Order: sequence, then structure tokens, then C-alpha cells
Amino acid sequence: MAKTPLPPFECGYRGRLLAGVDEVGRGPLIGAVVTAAVILDPDRPVAGLADSKKLTEKKRDALYEEILEKAAAWCIGRCEAAEIDQLNIYQATMVAMERAVAGLHVPPEYVLVDGNRCPNWGWASEPVVKGDSRVEAISAASILAKVTRDREMIDLAQAYPGYGLAQHKGYPTPVHLEALFRLGVTPEHRRSFRPVQEALEQVGEWQCPDAQTGFGDSPSVQVDLFENSD
Repeated sequence: MAKTPLPPFECGYRGRLLAGVDEVGRGPLIGAVVTAAVILDPDRPVAGLADSKKLTEKKRDALYEEILEKAAAWCIGRCEAAEIDQLNIYQATMVAMERAVAGLHVPPEYVLVDGNRCPNWGWASEPVVKGDSRVEAISAASILAKVTRDREMIDLAQAYPGYGLAQHKGYPTPVHLEALFRLGVTPEHRRSFRPVQEALEQVGEWQCPDAQTGFGDSPSVQVDLFENSD
């Protein structure tokens, strides 16, 4: 039986400085959890916003560029794998969300967060269940976060060939798990996640190939803590 769709979300805040926040990457075994905060400009609407998971890659990429161009403000926040291991994935996601909102060059007056709870922060806010399909600003944030993280996985796939990261984006698919237990644990894997712990015990660390292969240095994706529209 098909699920009844949730009704459109009605927000009590009616001003222009409404930020939407979403995250991508809680489930993968590797890389950062990436969040985005977006304040849309009512005078420059972006048509076709929707839950990023329901859009094709081509459509997401096109909307990504349009959001960057038209949004009143946007910012990417993140927590790296080492932070996730230290904090746990839930707390790391909350920290990454706070970083995204704090990095907006236009301070929001109200924040809507996808999900069922908000971080403990100083902004007036409320959570919205399935907000990425009910609130345009959250949809925009979901697109920025997903495109950002997906591109980082493509970069990591070049740095660490053999794991299939460009295809599964770091999620614990059979292909990823097989490679993890065959090739070992890279510096970008989340060591607090059970499959990674087990691979460390059985196989150990990823062994860097000879420098002549082009991967002689320990690779990592170089990113700023905040990336915003300034």
C-alpha cells in the first residue's frame, strides 16, 4: 500500500531570511558528513527544487549551479572522518549543520532543518520531517550537500582506486566491503564504523602503491572548513 504523502509544510516565519539545512553522508564508511545551509532569494526563484535523491545527476548538477548563482546566501559545513570517529556520527552531523549555518554571510532569522530534531544552537529553528521534499530551501540545501559530497567521492576514487567510490559514494555496498577487506582501510575511512573496524583487524591499513603509480603521497581531499558565497 502506497504511503500517504506528507502535507505541504506551513512555516510560521514569513520573513525573507529563512535558511534551509540538510545533510548527506551519515551512512557511508568513508569521508566527511557534508551539510549545507541555503537562504533562497524570493526575487530569484529556482524552479524544479526537490529532494536531491529523487533527481537525476544531470538535473542535480544543473540546479547546483543555479542555486549558487541565485541564492541570497549559502554555505557548506562538514565533519571529517576523524571528527566522526571522535564525536560519533550523530553529533558530527549536528556540528556540521551548525558550521554551515554559522558560515552564511547573511545571518538567518529562522532555520528549518530536515529531520526530526535541530542542533542545540542559538538560532530560532524547527525540524521538518521529509523537509527535503516539503521546503524549497531544504531541497536546495540537500542538492548542494549531495553534489559536493558526490564530487568528493569521485576525487577519492582517483586517489584510492579499487574501492569503487565513484559508483557507490562510500556506502557499505558488497563491492565496497569486498574491496575494504581486500585492500585495507584508507586514511579517509571511518574507523569507528564496525565494518571498518573489522577490516582493520583482519587486513590492516591500506598500503600505498609505489610512487611511480601516481599515488606515492598519502592523498586526501583538500577542502576549507567553510565554503560559501563570499
